Amino acid sequence: MASDPAAPRTAGRLLLLDGHSLAYRAFYALPVENFSTTTGQHTNAVYGFVAMLINMLRDEAPTHLAVAFDVGRHTFRTQQFPQYKANRAASPDAFAGQIPLIKEVLAALNIPSLEVDTYEADDIIATLTHQGADQGMEVLISSGDRDAFQLVTDQVTVLYPKRGVSEISRMTPEAVQQRYGLTPAQYPDYAALRGDPSDNLPSIAGVGEKTAARWIADYGSLAALLEQADQVKGKAGQLLREHLDQVRTNRELTQLVDTVPLPLTVQQLARQAWDREAVHRVFDALEFRVLRERLYATLETAQPEADQGFEVSVEQVAPGGLAQWLQATSTFPVGGADPAAPVQPTGLSVVGRWSRGTGEATALALARSDGATTYLHLADLDPRDHSALADWLADPSRPKAAHDVKGALHALTDSGLIAQAHLAGLWCDTALAAYLARPDQRSYDLADLVLRYLNRSLGLEPPADVAPPQELQLSLDMGEAVDLAQEPEPDPSSRLAAVAAQAVADLAVELMAGLASTGQEQLMREVELPLVQVLARMERAGIAIDSALLHELDRHFADEVASAASDAYEVIGKQINLGSPKQLQVVLFDELHMPKTKRTKTGWTTDADALASLFAQTQHPFLHHLLRHRDATRMKVTVEGLLKSISDDGRIHTTYNQMIAATGRLSSNDPNLQNIPIRTEQGRRIRETFVVGPGFDSLMTADYSQIEMRIMAHLSQDAALIDAFHSGEDLHTSVAARVFSVPADQVSSIMRSRIKAMSYGLAYGLSNYGLSQQLGVTPTEAQALMDEYFQRFGGIRDYLHGVVEQARRTGYTATVLGRRRYLPDLTSDNRQRREIAERMALNAPIQGSAADIIKLAMLRTDAALREQGLVSRVLLQVHDELVVELAPGESEAAEALVRQAMSTAWPLAVPLTVSVGFGHTWHAAAH
Repeated sequence: MASDPAAPRTAGRLLLLDGHSLAYRAFYALPVENFSTTTGQHTNAVYGFVAMLINMLRDEAPTHLAVAFDVGRHTFRTQQFPQYKANRAASPDAFAGQIPLIKEVLAALNIPSLEVDTYEADDIIATLTHQGADQGMEVLISSGDRDAFQLVTDQVTVLYPKRGVSEISRMTPEAVQQRYGLTPAQYPDYAALRGDPSDNLPSIAGVGEKTAARWIADYGSLAALLEQADQVKGKAGQLLREHLDQVRTNRELTQLVDTVPLPLTVQQLARQAWDREAVHRVFDALEFRVLRERLYATLETAQPEADQGFEVSVEQVAPGGLAQWLQATSTFPVGGADPAAPVQPTGLSVVGRWSRGTGEATALALARSDGATTYLHLADLDPRDHSALADWLADPSRPKAAHDVKGALHALTDSGLIAQAHLAGLWCDTALAAYLARPDQRSYDLADLVLRYLNRSLGLEPPADVAPPQELQLSLDMGEAVDLAQEPEPDPSSRLAAVAAQAVADLAVELMAGLASTGQEQLMREVELPLVQVLARMERAGIAIDSALLHELDRHFADEVASAASDAYEVIGKQINLGSPKQLQVVLFDELHMPKTKRTKTGWTTDADALASLFAQTQHPFLHHLLRHRDATRMKVTVEGLLKSISDDGRIHTTYNQMIAATGRLSSNDPNLQNIPIRTEQGRRIRETFVVGPGFDSLMTADYSQIEMRIMAHLSQDAALIDAFHSGEDLHTSVAARVFSVPADQVSSIMRSRIKAMSYGLAYGLSNYGLSQQLGVTPTEAQALMDEYFQRFGGIRDYLHGVVEQARRTGYTATVLGRRRYLPDLTSDNRQRREIAERMALNAPIQGSAADIIKLAMLRTDAALREQGLVSRVLLQVHDELVVELAPGESEAAEALVRQAMSTAWPLAVPLTVSVGFGHTWHAAAH
């Protein structure tokens, strides 16, 4: 496209993206099975699109940009040629719903997205390209549609995806000439002759791409070729003459329209600052934690300017003078003071490293409410100051705030400043408070929270000409060390640590006020904050491991893997890669002719559920050995991870995280001790390697019986279900007797299993189809069973309906302790997303309340053991189970304390029943 050479040139660079084209490229470049949220929403197209967008914004630095989308299949082209694109298959199910998600990301980034009825995205791009070029702009077009090549000029370049979502070709006039032997202006003439199968534009049989390109090059244009069609020799010429009308139609359809009426002008496409709140909300819902961090790290200039930073002056405290400095820190409001008076905490920032229940603190920065800050090298502290600091940290009357403090508790304990990982007076953990405020967020970085809530900047970026020293580390994220920047001060870490401490103090006040406004301040103060210190003690304790037995298991599973593979090879008469979906597809469906599974873009699925279903249908020996191989491989990987995690003390120290699950459940990592299977023999063998440690007698496990069903009874107030719990009979037998109208002693095992599956499934939004799949019955039979169930337990039906409708009105669900989970998709126009949110609304109050109750149980158990002076201690929490290490002679007392603490953790309408077991190993203590 030629632009007016007299047009005034500007410094603008216009980037235009074809939304549908790039989204499809991303969808097929990234495996759909690897990209989905915990709620089941596929996100591979969104992820790939956003990754490409970030790369282009970084590499091309446009001043103006927009994304164009197709509206639908009906355009002016289909009116002219009804067969246009008629051969295109419907979008894959996994792709459905991802375009609206991409538009949400664009809206959060303040990037215009444009679509116009009866036109295609290419036409919108052509129109904006024409306008931008006329205004002297450099124009970049990102599209996987080669029709865009006709727009290329010296001012216009097409960024054509070459491979996946990362490699592109820059299609300049020279690149188009080199690739096709034609100019960009000749490209649509060539395309008209060649035809386009993707658009259902017919080609001329017998006339290939080389012939089409040669004709256009020889005659100069399609118009000239058609005028002289009689002179074209040979069979190809005859075919051309037979298809003149179709070629003319192709040419009209291939030509992009550059006069589309648009709601925005090019100048209105100037880049704008992001809406950070919207970015967090969208990326939280998509669970794009890493991509968000990359967005911020790559495109810092797109962030809005903060109102201000933090100006601190670090006071040097004279030796022996720390007690006086600390005396000026704030205290909690006491008798006679206004109970509503705001708390002004002292901010803490710990410099050091920590992991696996241990740590090393090298310095500490403190920020008082009067703005004074100080920085303390712990190794250089005067003994009097060390003592004063320890006393202040242990003073419950002095409110303190820190960020993601649990890891730092290990470092402060090992430095001798606090005892038993206990920081008295901890009023706020700003990471934890931010989690309660927004539980679906995936990252609680201090710098981001400060900008988000205070509109201020930490200002910790190093000067461009100064390299950071490797020996200096500042923990802004309390668990991940961040390199500090060298500054023109004697101690560069002092001001940076002081800034972090001041930021934490100010942020704590803002976050706690927010929690108070939503009724979650008590949950923070009485549950989550005390639990930080309980979890720190559990991490420090760890659990003993029988390393010899674990090594023996490693060898056993290695033999199992080899044996299962050998047996599988023998069945099919050859060796293949049992972990390769491609090779398995050939064996299962082409050679063994097994029933087809669900179709994916890479063929018939060979995931675990599909293979288990195939084996249930066929009982084929190859599948038997393949499933054995997968199970053994999984167990071997688990054992290898445990072996790597054994510390020098012979114990494994997991790390607990309170800020991962939006429902409030704890997670365990490095290693994850919550996913060691208990229902399989192999999993139980792994649990046998967890043993009681030296100096202790045995392990005790204590867990709740049917906690989620008890919470269902409490929340629904269903009289029949409450009566079933109070009857003392087996719950599922009692419920089955009511549903099937038979005496309890006539309830069969099939009846009981069906009721059990349905009772638990209802709390997760189980549909009649889902129940039919679980029970192996038809959806009609499953619906009849559900109808019968709800007829007997109408309170459950009314509760499940009511909790979704209430959440739709308020935007959130709440647990028994008031923990909120926000579900904006309950009002989404996208049916799939709305249904996912509805299932989450059903589950969040029940699973979240279970998480609340086990946390209360942990706090009460820990407090009871310590108050009675027992040495016995809690080691692990795994869902609804606690693992306690019992000291000699304390078994009976500890059991009584644990039972009392757990059974009275929260008053429900039904009893909280606790089961207890004892043994030398974790497995032996099972019950």
